[in-house]
Amino acid sequence: MSNTTNPSAQELLAKMRAGMGRVPAAIEKSTVVDESLIQEHMRSRMYAMPQEGALDEQTRVLVYLAAALAGSSPACVRAMSDKIALQGIPKDKVLETLRIVRFAMATKMIGDAEPIFDALTGLE
Repeated sequence: MSNTTNPSAQELLAKMRAGMGRVPAAIEKSTVVDESLIQEHMRSRMYAMPQEGALDEQTRVLVYLAAALAGSSPACVRAMSDKIALQGIPKDKVLETLRIVRFAMATKMIGDAEPIFDALTGLE
């Protein structure tokens, strides 16, 4: 049986601040309501992005940014913007990521419109 204890909510928030520059307001507020939420959130982070994962940290930030943009998550977009600035991720990599998301969203819209195209071409 392990004798290790989980870091406190305040320790996790401090670690997040150090790595991101600031903590998303919702994360900070969640610890006031239920400290176990941040514990679970950090456990999920380690599951998604293990310390010795296959992707480098810049790639992880750009993938996270892309998902946040596609999923319309302003808090996550802000958090990844902070990480981009802290890590000094090159502008060309960030802009390429934005262009990929834009293209994916445009492709989604065209795919979602298939019933409209069927109706307009009489293929319903």
